[in-house]
Amino acid sequence: MALSTASESRRAGPQDPMPSVSTHDSSGAKLKNFKFVFVTGGPGSGKSTQCAKIVENFGFEHLSAGDLLRAEQNSGTEIGNMIKDLIKEGKLVPSEVTVKLILKAISESTNDKFLIDGFPRNEENREVWDRVTGLKPEFILFITGSEEEMERRVLSRTGGRDDDNVETIRNRFKVFNESTLPVIKRYETNTTVHKVNGLHSADEVFASIRPLFELIVQAS
Repeated sequence: MALSTASESRRAGPQDPMPSVSTHDSSGAKLKNFKFVFVTGGPGSGKSTQCAKIVENFGFEHLSAGDLLRAEQNSGTEIGNMIKDLIKEGKLVPSEVTVKLILKAISESTNDKFLIDGFPRNEENREVWDRVTGLKPEFILFITGSEEEMERRVLSRTGGRDDDNVETIRNRFKVFNESTLPVIKRYETNTTVHKVNGLHSADEVFASIRPLFELIVQAS
């Protein structure tokens, strides 16, 4: 089941276990000293493949917003049960929850370089991240491609998501175009956005990405 972090249909009420969100861990300093890149692109753009190559070659840790939500949903925690209930009721997961899970993963990691994949997906995600953390990415990696080719890729891959069918894929494109693209355009006013054609071979795409991450590692 796909998990959405769009603006929620309702805000959490007094009975909801809405987490407080902090940019500090128990030591009070962890989240002040890390580097991160937002990775975005439509379904089938090759984000996961490129993230795996970046992890292997440059030692980044890959954090998928969707994976973090799914893991928390299945954890049996109070927040996980809240996520499960919201989805069951057809409601959307508050952005504060997603930001908290990302920051929790960062604080628990021994790494100091992160790929944050699939976030921000919409303007509310961006606003909450900016308000809570005040942190900007090193840059945004935007992997592009034609919808026709990306759709073909998604439909042809094995072991894909349960919702990898034409109708849901096209709806995911619609959501990306209507919700995520405007966020990317907004970031272009104050953050570097590197657009990379994801329709070449995986090795060719990575060859164009590699210099961007070499600069981050060299500056560390």
